[in-house]
Amino acid sequence: MILLSRALLVLLACTLVAAHAAQAQDEPDVSEPTAIDRQYMQHQRQQLDELAARHYGRRFTGDKDGDLALLQRLLDDQLVRGDQTEQLQGMGIILGDLLAREQGLHWVVYEDKLGRSRALRYRETDNYLFPVTMISRRREVGNTTPVADIYQKAEDAISEALPPLPFQQ
Repeated sequence: MILLSRALLVLLACTLVAAHAAQAQDEPDVSEPTAIDRQYMQHQRQQLDELAARHYGRRFTGDKDGDLALLQRLLDDQLVRGDQTEQLQGMGIILGDLLAREQGLHWVVYEDKLGRSRALRYRETDNYLFPVTMISRRREVGNTTPVADIYQKAEDAISEALPPLPFQQ
């Protein structure tokens, strides 16, 4: 009887360890962007900045309204098309930079069972946005939602997830 009880305890312990390991695999691994991530993101920003400067004599400045209008113009004039995933994702990085500045977010690397993504995170919470693909996933299927609307939807999503003032501070 004692032997059977010990066997059941060992079996229960193994089951709990396996359940904990499975749960840990479902939780994302969140880390700071590596030097390679930062370099890649900067390269994408520079490519779009040079494209805008070459065609319009304007650069991305971090001004929300101006930068959103410039992103939209690149799309409207088809300087960036729906089949140019890398450029569209670069636009998502610029969109993300604006969201980060306006909403107090920071870039992280979010890795889960589906893969590795660059994301924006609010402080150390579980509130994330994935702006890199916000424009590309729409344009690649012919969705022409204006960039300003995409930005507003993302801003609304993060605002809804935050506690009301004064608890955000």
